[in-house]
This record gives sequence, structure tokens and C-alpha cells, in this order.
Amino acid sequence: MSLSRRALLAGLGAAACFPCLALAQQGPDGDFWGARDGYPVPPTPLAQQEGNPWPPKYRVGAFTHIDAIYKTNTVRRSPAPWMFKPPAATTPTPFVDDYLAHHPVTGLLVVRDDRILCERYQYARSDRDRFVSQSMVKSITGLLVGIAVSEGLIGSVDDPPEKYVDGFKGSEYGRTPIRDLLHMSSGVDFGEDRDGGRDLSRLWTDMVAGLSSKGTIASITQFNKRLAPPGARFHYASIEPDVLGVVLRYATRESMSDYLQEKVWQPIGAESDATWLVDAQGFDLAHFGFSAVLRDYARLGRLLAHDGAWNGRQILPKQWMLDATTVRASDPYLAPGTAMPYFGYGYLLWLLPGPRRQFAMVGGFGQRVIVDPPSKLVMVNTALDEKGGASWALWRKLVEQLG
Repeated sequence: MSLSRRALLAGLGAAACFPCLALAQQGPDGDFWGARDGYPVPPTPLAQQEGNPWPPKYRVGAFTHIDAIYKTNTVRRSPAPWMFKPPAATTPTPFVDDYLAHHPVTGLLVVRDDRILCERYQYARSDRDRFVSQSMVKSITGLLVGIAVSEGLIGSVDDPPEKYVDGFKGSEYGRTPIRDLLHMSSGVDFGEDRDGGRDLSRLWTDMVAGLSSKGTIASITQFNKRLAPPGARFHYASIEPDVLGVVLRYATRESMSDYLQEKVWQPIGAESDATWLVDAQGFDLAHFGFSAVLRDYARLGRLLAHDGAWNGRQILPKQWMLDATTVRASDPYLAPGTAMPYFGYGYLLWLLPGPRRQFAMVGGFGQRVIVDPPSKLVMVNTALDEKGGASWALWRKLVEQLG
């Protein structure tokens, strides 16, 4: 389907009801996703035993109530929230409607700089629900590393974690440069998907559930076999941001949730509290468990679209943002189409192919914050599952028309 740019601009505005609550639709296959049972939160001990992503009928409830399942820290909202401008026009949005009608999307928000263009919710969710990040929190961890480097709390991305954390000394992760952890190119053996996610389950059992009493650092350093030198190959491994999370805790001497609140969340005028899952030892978990409302994810996306600037104030170092979203000539293994069949990889950010610099925070089952710096277009997508790359196809249509 093709729409004129003017028609699309008008059409996207109709999808939101702002500043009032954007009305929620039923969502496709509602009963499969728990509508008949009122979208229940998985009860304990099912919540702990089944784990993410939980059976389909519990997924809506679980993905919006992580703080009812696990212990979390709170990232307090700004005392003076910054608000997006409301949409300027009212016209139907056929291809957005078609996307929502055929995919289990819980929330969709499109903004361009300071204006909301489209805001929609499904499965009885609303603008007051906090949606779990899945792995998008890894990107947040990377941003905090950038701030800590700019403040001199971390000396350099070439430093090894063992410089900051005594418990990492002598381990393979301990001597891997921070840069290579940001790039997920440590070369340490961690089988993200091997044998049905055996290593990831083991990390979760030890680090989050605390069933082994290993503690956070020992849960990480038990993976101590090197397969390749640092900085030689990309291999997605959820444990690598966890290493960085411990470094941040020791380098800043505060929790990542407090550091985020002070350095980012309140400065960008977040309208709602966020929550951050903590592990058995009280560390904020760097690879999963951050939850926020859609408009606050969009505020974060807007910050990234401006390369770390917020209304004239540089919150994230601009050079860090450029380094985080650009592949150096010396790192061709990180390029789109090489790191992954379609995407490239930066500092815990996914890089889109093509001549235009675009990047994304990505989480499993369809969680996305996708950013186009040239047009300041940002799309936030939260979902219960994604197959076939539907959100990326929608993003390409939006950029084609609006970017």
C-alpha cells in the first residue's frame, strides 16, 4: 500500500489519543494470549519455575508485571516531567492498523522529535503499564558505561574489568577489554542458545534465583573457557553486559538504577517510575528485567536520536554515541551482514544496514526502540512474540514515508 507523505503524516496522528489514554484494542488471538482469563500474572511458583517467556496465556501479565514476580529496584520519575506534543491531525492509518491486527503487539508508539505521531495499545494494556525491556536493557547498560567513562569513573574502554572488580582477577572475563564486552566479542565460551539455552539457564539459576549460593561474580566467572582472542568475532552472549553491570557497580559505587535515575531518567523528564530487576545478591541485572512505560522508552529514544543531547544539554557524550553506533575500519566483523545476517553491532546497540545511520535497542519477543537520527524518528514496539521481522518491515515503511 502506498500513501502520500502528507496523508501518512495526517494518518499517524489519528492513532493516538493524547494526552488522554490511548484506547486499547483486543489484539489478535486474544484468548490464546490470556484474554479469557483476564491476562493473568503467572502465580508463584510457576513464575519462577517456567521463567521467561512463560506460557502464552501468562505472557501479557508477566511482561507488564515483572515487579510482581521478582524483586526490583525503582528508578524514580522526574519531579517535572517533560511532555511530548500531541498529534496534530486525525486521519486513519491503514498500514499501522493492519500491522496491529495481525501481530501480538502490546504497545506501539511512534514519535518524531518532540511530537507523538502514533500511540496504540492492545490486550487491555495502557499508557500506565510498564513493559519489560527484555534485552533492550543491555543497551541501557552500555549508555551508563559511556557516562562512567566520561566522568572518569572508568578510565577507558580498553581497561579490563579486573582493574575495577577484584573478584574478576585472573578470570577470562576479568582480562577482556571493556570495549570487547560492549561489542559482545569477548571470545569467552558462553552458549546463548546451545542445548536449549543451557548456559543462560545456568546463569539465571545461579545469579538471579540464587539456588547455588554462588553470588553474582562467581556466577559469571564459572564461564571461564576462552575460544577466541578478544575483539576477533561477534558472538551474542547475555552474560557480557552482566560483567559490565558489575564493573559499573564497583566503579560508580552505586546501583545502576540509582545511576540511571540521576544521570538519565530524571534529566530527560521521565513521566513514570521504571523498575529494574535485581539478582540474588542485590545487583541490577544488566541483561534482562528493566520495565518502563512506552513514552519513557520514547524519551530515551529521542535522547539517542539527538546523539545524547536533550534540549541543549549533553547528557550522554556525543562522541560516545558516535562510537557506539559506528563500525570502525578495524572491526569489520561488527558490520551489518557480517556480525549477523542482516544487522551489525555497536556498543550493545544493533546497527541497521544501509548508508543511513540507524540503530536500535532490541529485546526478545518483539521489544524494540528503533532510532533514525537524521529525521529524529523513533519507534517503540512491545510485543508477546515476533516472527518474520514484522516490526522491522513496519519501521522501513515509516522511515520511507517520514524520514
